[in-house]
Amino acid sequence: MPTTLEVKTPQLITALPGPKAQQVIAADAKFMSPSLTREYALVAKKGHGAIVEDVDGNSFLDFAAGIAVCSTGHCHPKVVEAVQKQAAELIHISGTDFYHHHLPQLAELLVATMPGKDAKKVFFGNSGTEAVEGAIKLARYATKRDKLIAFYGCFHGRTLGSLSLTASKNTQRKGFGGLLAGVEHIPFPYAYRCPHGHTSETCGTEILELLEQQMFKRVFAPEEVAAIIIEPIQGEGGFIPAPAFFLQELQRICNRHGIMLVVDEVQSGVGRTGKWWAYEHAGIEPDIVCIAKGIASGMPLSAFVAKESVMTWKKGSHGTTYGGNPVCIASAMATLDLIENGYMENARRMGEYIFARIGDWPKGFKIVGEVRGKGLMIGIEIVRDQKTKEKAADLRDAVISKAFHKGLLTLSSGENTIRMSPPLLIDEEQADFAIRTLQECIGETEKTI
Repeated sequence: MPTTLEVKTPQLITALPGPKAQQVIAADAKFMSPSLTREYALVAKKGHGAIVEDVDGNSFLDFAAGIAVCSTGHCHPKVVEAVQKQAAELIHISGTDFYHHHLPQLAELLVATMPGKDAKKVFFGNSGTEAVEGAIKLARYATKRDKLIAFYGCFHGRTLGSLSLTASKNTQRKGFGGLLAGVEHIPFPYAYRCPHGHTSETCGTEILELLEQQMFKRVFAPEEVAAIIIEPIQGEGGFIPAPAFFLQELQRICNRHGIMLVVDEVQSGVGRTGKWWAYEHAGIEPDIVCIAKGIASGMPLSAFVAKESVMTWKKGSHGTTYGGNPVCIASAMATLDLIENGYMENARRMGEYIFARIGDWPKGFKIVGEVRGKGLMIGIEIVRDQKTKEKAADLRDAVISKAFHKGLLTLSSGENTIRMSPPLLIDEEQADFAIRTLQECIGETEKTI
């Protein structure tokens, strides 16, 4: 009989949460910060591939991947081997003060994934918010300007600089006082709720006009703006893709005014959309790209990559103690190899497979407003009424909870969207289980209204 982690679909053997899980949850409530958000009572113990096992022996199909982090699945043998080998050789040597051969090796690999004629350079950090903070500093340094423009619904991190850009939920900003000065926000092109009735290909024209005719004339002169930062697919905002033309026009505006176009690929990058970077779907070349999450299969690593003509700051202008840690770099190199040699193509193929089966759910379920995304970055927006498009966070949460109790792990996104961001190695059997489970859960939830 196969062990729990050898199976590819869930096996539940206790009520949820089980007795051991309840003990951990009680200890967590006693000792851990109450700021942490937990969507349901999963207490993980171990994982393999797309399967997570909890402390009571229940196994779950993971369509969350640690918030799109475990791109190659849990504990991929090649990643584990790389981590163990490097840990036995050298765990830490600060890349700020000393050289390590893995740093330029990984930097070269990252740069090679990015299209465009411009030479590029890399800075490594530990988390997505660090990558964004570094991008803010670099954009200001390179342009000698200090103003920044971001988008409503965006999420760029929780440290004070990146939090100043974040405009996803007010609870993320409430209570922290004054943030970074010189930051303004404009609407994100959200086709499903476009006030002008545009499609997913054309939504955003009026936003670009607002930027040039209102923002630049009434708030910031364009020559004061250091950077415009955007997620090509909003992550925490609801898995909302920006139209290709919008990104193209945004780059044109930035180029005209000498503004840095910063693309936050923390959640959408590293093969998740079927290409290395989600911005590639629009054919643009950003000045700075922020990377984290899926880059190292769960090890803490981030990077921002900039055109060589932009990354010209002097020694000591920016640094890090842990960024580019040798063990994390080894994990990233194994991760990129796996993604390049199969998993990125699988993300494209499995994304098409899933969309072909759920794309018409708004026709079959009265509480499904829209299904959207690219590759294995899939959002299902839940509404109370398709005509009014009233957001239904309670119904969304009910679907996610029901799915957990059937062995499927998903997450919320935005105010009312179900987020699916599985490891890039899932197969059709696992996709079919997730589809079937969500069908059941949505159907059961509909019956309650």
